[in-house]
Amino acid sequence: MAKAVHMMVRVLEEERSVAFYSAAFGLAVAQRVDFADFTLIYMSNAEASFELELTVNKGRSEPYDLGNGYGHLAFVVDDLAAERARIEAAGYSPKDIKQMTHNGQPFGRFFFIEDPDGYKIEVLERGGRFV
Repeated sequence: MAKAVHMMVRVLEEERSVAFYSAAFGLAVAQRVDFADFTLIYMSNAEASFELELTVNKGRSEPYDLGNGYGHLAFVVDDLAAERARIEAAGYSPKDIKQMTHNGQPFGRFFFIEDPDGYKIEVLERGGRFV
């Protein structure tokens, strides 16, 4: 069986992105690999073995065009309101908490935030299929 191990996003500024993912989601640099033309930064936490790979292409100064194909990365937390307040207190701008239903039943509570490069991130409250 295949195992998902990481997701990669291209970022302009390593320090800014590492600081964001560390403060917002408790991710730490697991490994940093420097190549001639780019740097790979693998970030993770104790919650899961899945990693976020930040790719910094050296010499790039223009923001990346995220296009209309990228959706979002998602994290699950125990206390959605507390996490939203904590992220906001850290100086970031999470959107409002929303709730989705399906066939009249609760499906998920969540909010979105964007990272420094504009990637959308969904933060879901743990429960149902989101455990």
